[in-house]
Amino acid sequence: MFDKIWQRHAILEREDGQSLLAIDRHYVHEGSFHAFEALANGGRKLARPRQTFAFADHYVPTRGRPAPSADPEIRNMVELLDQHVREHELVGFLLGDQRQGIVHVVAPEQGLTLPGLVIVCGDSHTATHGAFGALAFGIGASEVAHVLATQTLWQRRPKTMRVRIDGALGFGVGPKDVILALIAAIGADGGVGHVIEYAGSTIEGMTMEGRMTVCNMSIEAGARAGLVAPDAVTLGHLAGRPYAPKRSEWDRAVAQWQALRSDAGASFDREVRLDAASLAPTVTWGTSPQDAAPITAHVPDPAALADAEKRLAMRRSLDYMALAPGQPLDGIAVDQVFIGSCTNGRIEDLRAAAGVLAGRRVAVPTMLVPGSGQVKVQAEAEGLARQFVAAGAEWRDPACSMCVGTNGDLLSAGQRCASTSNRNFEGRQGRGVRTHLMSPAMAAAAAATGRLTDVRKLGG
Repeated sequence: MFDKIWQRHAILEREDGQSLLAIDRHYVHEGSFHAFEALANGGRKLARPRQTFAFADHYVPTRGRPAPSADPEIRNMVELLDQHVREHELVGFLLGDQRQGIVHVVAPEQGLTLPGLVIVCGDSHTATHGAFGALAFGIGASEVAHVLATQTLWQRRPKTMRVRIDGALGFGVGPKDVILALIAAIGADGGVGHVIEYAGSTIEGMTMEGRMTVCNMSIEAGARAGLVAPDAVTLGHLAGRPYAPKRSEWDRAVAQWQALRSDAGASFDREVRLDAASLAPTVTWGTSPQDAAPITAHVPDPAALADAEKRLAMRRSLDYMALAPGQPLDGIAVDQVFIGSCTNGRIEDLRAAAGVLAGRRVAVPTMLVPGSGQVKVQAEAEGLARQFVAAGAEWRDPACSMCVGTNGDLLSAGQRCASTSNRNFEGRQGRGVRTHLMSPAMAAAAAATGRLTDVRKLGG
């Protein structure tokens, strides 16, 4: 599948092996202002304005709207995006628009993300869009400027990896547990230099929301991108979306999309297999997504590692997380719960959290941030938001929020957070903050008990 998409988009190849790719969709956000400035300073215009779409997500506030952020620097970045949308006549999903939200939630929601496309964005979690069979990856600031100016990008062809996951997931186990288990198995550098194609009955049985969660964190496995072959689930999700093909164009597009599937006997540079039945609800214990284990496990002991460098890294990680070797993961007290982000801010994620919190009260401050305005409206229509508020949780407006902490949604040093986001690096949610990654159901269980808790014990 990767080869088919690459070959259709490669314009030419240099002697050093890099190919010039045609870019179908370019997603920009507030942080892309440097690229627009570079374009203006060079006296250039956008090459293909209709192929560039703007999203206000990283820096917008999650409460107090419609008032802008009180921070002048953040407010300026949001206003700059508005300005660039007007100047270049772009389609924008900005503050005040009910469709506004996280780029990796809104673009698929609107039908902008389609199978077979090459999609780039100045955000590493662009890999999310690979769930639709698109080759999607994050790019740097200078590359964003290059795409704005040329609608092309130089890239070195990556290797391919197929991750095959078969079997039925057990009760309380979901897509977030699958991708955390994979990263723990192959390491944060296990996919470096590769594009991962996810296959097998487990992936085929997932909803599009679940597939997006898995592809989203491909970057945490070190991969350039993640891919899932388009199938009936994909088509059902895309049909009728605002920017999806219509009528006869739909029929032609479907025929092309169905041909994207990897041929029988296709070879990959690396193959990895997971047994879904062996997976359990999973949480992280350290400062890398690879530091993950089943909730039934214990904090590992650095002394058990033969490699001195790895021992030192684990000790530092455990010191930062204030955890002791041998300590059970189930029962670690938390100070805050965050449910949202481009990984787990969709309606399916909110339903999972609501299912656990039904009839319960939160034991610690809990923040729920929908991934888009449309997710927010749907959650309110279904009564989920009312249920969260009744449980004592905060219901906020759509944005990246505490996943990146660039909009004021931060915790204080020493606090511990159960989070559905994608990174648990030191300082990710505030200086000295300790982050544990997990699924929405597991985060809801932590909210209900005030500690990391095996959601299976709660029966929901």
